[in-house]
Amino acid sequence: MDWQAFAETPLQSADDMRRQITDKAISDDDFRALLVADPKAAIQQELGVDIPEGLDIQVHESNMDTFHLALPVTNMDEEQLEAIAAGRCCC
Repeated sequence: MDWQAFAETPLQSADDMRRQITDKAISDDDFRALLVADPKAAIQQELGVDIPEGLDIQVHESNMDTFHLALPVTNMDEEQLEAIAAGRCCC
């Protein structure tokens, strides 16, 4: 993708990205297996984004006996807030 095409591509919201990843994992067993085994590689492959080295991504598979609830961060430093505002983080 060249710079012009990238500049014209709208940024996705965190919800849009989660939905895209979840939809793909539901419909593609190979992608789901990769997402569980290596979340960064799967997300980079699907969204075409670079994930920072220090960012930890954990994927949990729900079942009929377990429900996972992710709580948002309550205190962020200035650098984290800037990353979110710039679209570099999908917290």
